[in-house]
Amino acid sequence: MRRVLFISPHFPPDSSAGTHRVRLLAPHMAGHGWAPTVLTVDPRDYEGRMDAALAESVPDTLRVVRARAWSAPITRRFGIGDLGLRAYRGLKHGAQSLLSSERFDAVFITIYPTYPALLGPSLKHDFKVAFVLDYQDPWVGEWGQSVGPGAEGAPDFKSRLSRAAAMRLEPKALAAADGVTAVSHLTYEQALARTPSASPKATAELPIGWDRRDLDFVRDAHRFGDDGCVHVSYVGTLLPAGFDTLRALFSAVAAERATGAGVQRLRLHFFGTSNLRSADAPQRVLPIAAEYGLSDVVTEQAPRLDYFDALGVLRQSHAVLLLGSRERHYTPSKVFPALVAERPVLALMHEASNAADLLARIGHAPAVRLVTYGDDGVQARIDRIRGELVGLAANPRYDAAAIDRRVLEPTSACALAGRLADVLNRCSA
Repeated sequence: MRRVLFISPHFPPDSSAGTHRVRLLAPHMAGHGWAPTVLTVDPRDYEGRMDAALAESVPDTLRVVRARAWSAPITRRFGIGDLGLRAYRGLKHGAQSLLSSERFDAVFITIYPTYPALLGPSLKHDFKVAFVLDYQDPWVGEWGQSVGPGAEGAPDFKSRLSRAAAMRLEPKALAAADGVTAVSHLTYEQALARTPSASPKATAELPIGWDRRDLDFVRDAHRFGDDGCVHVSYVGTLLPAGFDTLRALFSAVAAERATGAGVQRLRLHFFGTSNLRSADAPQRVLPIAAEYGLSDVVTEQAPRLDYFDALGVLRQSHAVLLLGSRERHYTPSKVFPALVAERPVLALMHEASNAADLLARIGHAPAVRLVTYGDDGVQARIDRIRGELVGLAANPRYDAAAIDRRVLEPTSACALAGRLADVLNRCSA
C-alpha cells in the first residue's frame, strides 16, 4: 500500500470550515490503496472553540500527528494571527521528521490557510515525493480586490497587501505541484491560467463532499414549534460577495407579501452568519431584513455553530436555504450538509458555480428548487425566486424520489477519496 502525508493546519477538534476537507477524505484513503497520515496543529494552539463531537467523528484507526504553533496571544501583538504563519515552522519540522524516518509516496497540502503550501516545493525536492496542492478557496480571489474588511465590505490596505503577497507566493507553490485539486474546476483552472510555469501531471475537481456517517453525531441544536409556519434555515457565514443574493431573496419575499398571500407562512432563519463565535457577533442579516420590512419573518443568530449543531438545525427545519455569490467560482460547502439533512433545498446560485450544475443534475422540485443567475446579477431573477418561494411555502415536502442518487453518490467522501487516489497514482507513477 502506498502512503500519503496530509498536511492540514485545520483538523478536529478545531471547528473551522477548513477542518472538514481532510476529515472527510483521509479515513477513506486506505480503501483506495493509500495509507494516510495526517499532520496538523496541536489543539492547544487553535484560537477557536474546540468541538469534541467533531473529534469523536475521526476514526481511531486514522493516524494523526500534531505540531505546535506559535502562541496567538503573542504573535497578535505583532499583527500576526494567521494559523498558517503561526504553524509554518512546526509543520515544516513535523513533515521533515516524518519524511526522514518513514517512506511516503506523496504529500497532499490543502489551503486555507495558504502559507503551508510553500512547504510543498522543498519537501518534493528534498524527499523525492509527489506534491499535490489542494484549493478549498482561491489563493488569489476577490479578497483585497473587490471585497475586504473595510466599510460595507470594501478592501482596505491590509487586504490589498495580503492579495499582493498571494500573487507573488502562489506561483512558487503551484509551479512545483505534480497535482492540483480544488473544490471547483474553475478554481484550479484560474490558478493555472495565472501561472504559466505550472504543468501538473493531474488535476481534479473534488468538492467537499458528504459522509452519511455524520448523522450519527447530530445533536439537538434547535427546534421549531408546531406553529403552522414553514421554517426555512440558512446555516453558515454570509460573505460580502453574497449580499446581493440575500437582497434579491428579500426583494422577492417583500414583493410577494405586498401583492399576494403565497409566502405568509414562510419564516426565514439565519444561523452562524458571522465568522465569530462570541455572543456579541455582529448581525449581518437583520439590518437588511429591516430595510425590506421583513423583521417579523426573519431571525438571525450570528455566532458560528459547531458542525453537528448546524446539521441538527437543518434536520429540524422544513427546508434549507443556500445562497450563492457574485463570484463565479464560489462553491458553498453548505451544499453537502444540506443534502445529507434530507430536507427540501432552495438554492440561489451563480450559473457558473459547480454547485449549480450539481443541484440541477441531482434533483428537482419539491426536493430541489434551484434559481441560477449570470454576470448580469441576481436581481434579474426576482420573479423566478418569488415563484419558487411560493411553491416551497405551499409544499415544503421532501420527496426522496426527486433525488437522483446516481448523481449524489459520486460526491460522497468515499468516492472523492477514490478520485484523489487516482490523482496520487498519476503523480507518483
